[in-house]
Amino acid sequence: MITSVNNGERIELNSPIKMPNASAFLWNKKMMIHMNCRGYAVSQFMQPEPSKYAYSPNLEAKTFMQPEQPYYAHHPGRFFYIKDEENKTLFSAPHAPVRAKVDSYIFSAGKNDISWEIKKDGLQVKMSLSLANDEAIELWSITVKNTTSKPKKISLYPYFPTGYMSWMNQSGIFNKDLCGIVCSSITPYQKYQEYENIKTLKDKTFFLADTTPNFWEVNQASFEGEGGLEYPTGISAEELSNGDACYETPTCAMQYRLNLKAENEQSFRFLFGPANNEEEIEFIRKRYFLDIDKNNINGFQKSLKEYKSYIAHGTGCINIKTPDKTLDDFVNNWLPRQVYYHGETNRLSTDPQTRNYLQDNMGMSYIKPEVTRHAILTALSQQKKSGAMPDGILIHKKAKLKYINEVPHTDHCVWLPICLKAYLDETNDYKILKERVSFSDSSVKSTVTEHINLAMLWLYENRDERGLNYINQGDWCDPMNMVGPKGKGVSGWLSLATAYALNTWYEISLKNKSIDPEMDFSLMAKNVKNAINTHLWDGNWYARGITDNNVIFGIKKDREGKIFLNPQSWALLSGCADEEQSKKIINAVENELETPYGVEMLAPSYTSMREDIGRVTQKYPGSAENGSVYNHAAVFYIFGLYSSGKKEKAYELLKKMIPGPNEKDYIQRGQLPLFIPNYYRGAFKQFPRTSGRSSQLFNTGTASWVYRCLIEGLFGLVGDIKGLRISPNLPNHWDKVEITRQFRGATFYVKINREKEITETMISVNNKLLEEPIIKNIKPIDYTVKVSIPIA
Repeated sequence: MITSVNNGERIELNSPIKMPNASAFLWNKKMMIHMNCRGYAVSQFMQPEPSKYAYSPNLEAKTFMQPEQPYYAHHPGRFFYIKDEENKTLFSAPHAPVRAKVDSYIFSAGKNDISWEIKKDGLQVKMSLSLANDEAIELWSITVKNTTSKPKKISLYPYFPTGYMSWMNQSGIFNKDLCGIVCSSITPYQKYQEYENIKTLKDKTFFLADTTPNFWEVNQASFEGEGGLEYPTGISAEELSNGDACYETPTCAMQYRLNLKAENEQSFRFLFGPANNEEEIEFIRKRYFLDIDKNNINGFQKSLKEYKSYIAHGTGCINIKTPDKTLDDFVNNWLPRQVYYHGETNRLSTDPQTRNYLQDNMGMSYIKPEVTRHAILTALSQQKKSGAMPDGILIHKKAKLKYINEVPHTDHCVWLPICLKAYLDETNDYKILKERVSFSDSSVKSTVTEHINLAMLWLYENRDERGLNYINQGDWCDPMNMVGPKGKGVSGWLSLATAYALNTWYEISLKNKSIDPEMDFSLMAKNVKNAINTHLWDGNWYARGITDNNVIFGIKKDREGKIFLNPQSWALLSGCADEEQSKKIINAVENELETPYGVEMLAPSYTSMREDIGRVTQKYPGSAENGSVYNHAAVFYIFGLYSSGKKEKAYELLKKMIPGPNEKDYIQRGQLPLFIPNYYRGAFKQFPRTSGRSSQLFNTGTASWVYRCLIEGLFGLVGDIKGLRISPNLPNHWDKVEITRQFRGATFYVKINREKEITETMISVNNKLLEEPIIKNIKPIDYTVKVSIPIA
């Protein structure tokens, strides 16, 4: 059903039915498209806020990308109808809307393109989607081939619905000069002050062809008619009616009459995207279809090459060969791509949440560290003089904090030293600590060290009389919004994360010899941990928090939500849990939270509103933060396991994040192994039928952390102020691995083998045995590294 080809660089699915929501995604800095295997699409572009150019049938309030995106007949999509003009049979590629049974089907996801190959009734249809390198333009190509020994008369109908564009003004025409359809609208607004912004928006959607169609239809109702989308009235006629749309819902439909001789084929190319006016569309058509360079290559072909090159910049810093080929394929091809997407686009937001912005850019330490450096300085420039960090980071001059960033959260300072450490370990760029940055409420510049000192002091001081951190209307868990709005509720997780952040910053300061004797961050961390163990230890695990009404929750006496994962993860990371407590935590997580699809965020899932906790309890049991396998939380636990030396359990749970490799698991999750989703459905004991189902949402802070777990945890190739420290944590059933590691301008070819005769790890570099497990004085050359580890 699913095949990995080209050394894992492509994933192919041979059925549109077994995994109907299987999908892949493409992006550039201006846009994103999430493409379903059946032809449905979710796309958006930036201007500067996220906007649509193919809309839902009804005008809706703007929302973020949604988990478990529902698809329906009139969902935006990209479709091609093929009609046999002799017997009037019809099918559509890639599958919807006709959903006809085909002879063969392949959905193929690549790093820089998505393609399909469909065979039916002697026809072969090959279609491909890629993107422009730096513009919001979809690049489509389709080839139809007659594979029989007899001629065929068919009609090909590209159908790209634009949906309900605007209640104020919408229309559409076929423009012969542009050889395309232009659908126009005006974004609705009420306040006249908004007009200056509205008039600059790209409210036109174009669908351009490199070949003039025989006929077209721009009126959605006329195209569909009484036949519905399975056999539209427009298609049942001999010719599309060349209609327009006048304050009617427009669409983009064309008809090509083809007389295909035996074994002959015909190809077409199309452009689909947003524009401000016809002049811009004319310029796009000229560049992509008409301009030819000295090598006889047009803009369309050139753009495909440029986009491939753009995506290749996110290759990552490790290439692995292990006993687990499915892991190799995912780590070598798809995981760094997902990390790169987050760091390049900031999830296509102009005000990413601070925690997301920092963690997403943490992953860029391993791909483009200069991006991480810029992100750290940008974030600190928006810090207040008090040390508080904002709920979102403004990355566009016109951006404003909105949606969730208007709700006060208390965790954002935590991520500064945590993400900074990953950057420093990878680059050794301790000079950044001396960079001087202003504040959002003061033009006075302070060093990065001083900024983070203030952030750590803010965390330490933002505690109650017990010594636990206030939660306000949320910490890392956004919908935990009713624990502390009165200013009394506290977060067990945030208290543990504060202790970890303080210790992390203390270690960084110690290495850089920049500790202020009046600020003993190590002692502060110890004080926080003492408070946690005094007030939050419940015998076998740590509580999640204490509400405004002084009710402790996330404890064994709770009927629902009796154990939360995050406090246990960060108790391991922070060292708050001693050896005996750690054993109890790991045992409790295994018994209460582990499932075949990963480790759940909480259990049992809430089944009704709990007003002293908040809207997390209103989410459907097992979805999102209410007890799903929320991978961002799960990877914190895995990182904590590696930090605690629990390598077997860490690897077991790490592997569960990747769909497959057996067909039963693929079908249950419904997702291809192209990315880690933000969650898989949980509530395994409550709702086993849906447990494991993927959200299909690739926006998640998980990716950066998984990459870090692999580099620092599994393979133990950790950056250090002295060089590259080597401390592998291979699972016991692995005898050998090979890793190519890019690090500080050098390339390390590392072979790790288990040896019978040794009792401790031995490391040689270029045939010279190391006295300690660290490669020092790194130069921009190749290193051959042999690591011998004892038999487990």
